[in-house]
Amino acid sequence: MSRARPKTRRSLKTGLPPGTPVFVGEKKTEKVHIHYFDYNENQYVEKDAETVEECFPYRDKPSVTWINIDGLDNLEILQKIGDHFGVHPLVREDIVNTEQRPKLEDFGDYLLIVLKMLTLPNEAREIDVEQVSLLVGKNFVISFQERDDGDVFSVIRDRIRKNQGVIRKMGPDFLAYALIDAIVDHYFIILEISGEQLEGMEDTLIQDPSPEILQKLYALKRRLLFLRKSVWPLREVLGNLSREDAQMVKKHSRVYFKDINDHTVQILDNVETLRDMTAGLIDIYLSSISAKLNEVMKVLTIISTIFIPLSFIAGIYGMNFHFMPELNWHYGYAIVWVLMILVVMAMLFFFRKKKWI
Repeated sequence: MSRARPKTRRSLKTGLPPGTPVFVGEKKTEKVHIHYFDYNENQYVEKDAETVEECFPYRDKPSVTWINIDGLDNLEILQKIGDHFGVHPLVREDIVNTEQRPKLEDFGDYLLIVLKMLTLPNEAREIDVEQVSLLVGKNFVISFQERDDGDVFSVIRDRIRKNQGVIRKMGPDFLAYALIDAIVDHYFIILEISGEQLEGMEDTLIQDPSPEILQKLYALKRRLLFLRKSVWPLREVLGNLSREDAQMVKKHSRVYFKDINDHTVQILDNVETLRDMTAGLIDIYLSSISAKLNEVMKVLTIISTIFIPLSFIAGIYGMNFHFMPELNWHYGYAIVWVLMILVVMAMLFFFRKKKWI
């Protein structure tokens, strides 16, 4: 199952003023889905919003509001949210550009966090990638996703509903941590699946190296490369969130971001290890194929070498000159056959003594 990136439409942005939102990516939803939570330690409200205006009254409430928007191609909704929550035009432009690298931008009264949500559906060869953008304000978090066919945030929603842990006692910065942590946890799942697949391919490679195994190895190599490209800049983002100068992140939440940062370092180490193992298996495959080819060439060379003297003998007695005494021998034909058999046996004995066969 391949989820390769489609051709983007960057050409539509040519000549437009900075801050003009243009959706860059593949349309993945027929209708934008808006879902929100509003909660504090004692109670919560959860609802699917028919219109984006339903979420606007929660901006000034003291409780924490999480607005999740699935679908980026409806620019009108983004425009309304941007106007109501005071989102900078350049931020709106970045949200609808799905080719962004993970990054963090601090605008004083809110943060923009962009990262990649990666999944591996049904242990497919290619990673399913979806860009997630988070706007973190003083009492709200707005998350933007590319599509509405599922995400990795179900555990966060259950924790809010059941009041598990400290999530409902904390602020929007902790909610942002929980969302990022859920995404990073799925990176570990991809690594675990990739490691298991790599072990299985290693056993198969030793027993029966085939072109199909090579294709799987190259697919795994591309997967690990894409995972590394997604995690490497995320480490910088989490490092900035865990620093003291991050005003939107409270002191008691910084330790949690440091913990995720440690996870990203661990992921990068595991990715490099698996990449080295993959490269090693590719080398083993190529060496195995080369060794098999050498064995085939060895057999063919021995056969050719054996037939060289036989061809020489057959060539001499195939000339049919009139004055060849052997042509008139009564047992000449049998003698030639015995001679050729003796030559073959002598050569085989010589090859075996040299341990060539």
